[in-house]
Amino acid sequence: MTDDTAHLTETQPIGPDATLLLVDDDAPFLRRLARAMEARGFAVEIAESVAEGLAKARRNTPKYAVVDMRLQDGNGLDVIEAIRERRDDTRIIVLTGYGNIATAVTAVKLGAIDYLAKPADADEVFAALTRKPGERAEVPENPMSADRVRWEHIQRVYEMCERNVSETARRLNMHRRTLQRILAKRAPR
Repeated sequence: MTDDTAHLTETQPIGPDATLLLVDDDAPFLRRLARAMEARGFAVEIAESVAEGLAKARRNTPKYAVVDMRLQDGNGLDVIEAIRERRDDTRIIVLTGYGNIATAVTAVKLGAIDYLAKPADADEVFAALTRKPGERAEVPENPMSADRVRWEHIQRVYEMCERNVSETARRLNMHRRTLQRILAKRAPR
């Protein structure tokens, strides 16, 4: 163990149960994050789909989890629900490239303790997983861009319309295809 890793473990212990489930369909990112979390003391299991995440969460419910919101075969919130059904002390982080306030609220209601936008690095993930209850995350230095505010509004309306593209487009007075293109892109910074 390096001095740097020892320092992290001493100041923010992960505890005796260091099981961590990582669920993300971006294979290179998933493997990098898994290696980084193993170096920090976690016993890591990975899943590249909702189905695989559900199976692993049900077989051995972890103490820690990092779950991507949108996966090829569905919604990461299903994995969060499965974990919460079996274990109420799991520290769950939602990690997504499609971040918006509405899904963050939903994730927290289902039991996530934090919500990080991609690209998040291993230090940010580790800090979120090991943050003590009640301890506040640091306030971002830069405010949201105008593009990001617009994106958040569109996402909020989309969630209010229960993810119905046609209804969302009607409420936003926007062409349906334009809305679909916006929804397919990653969130602006």
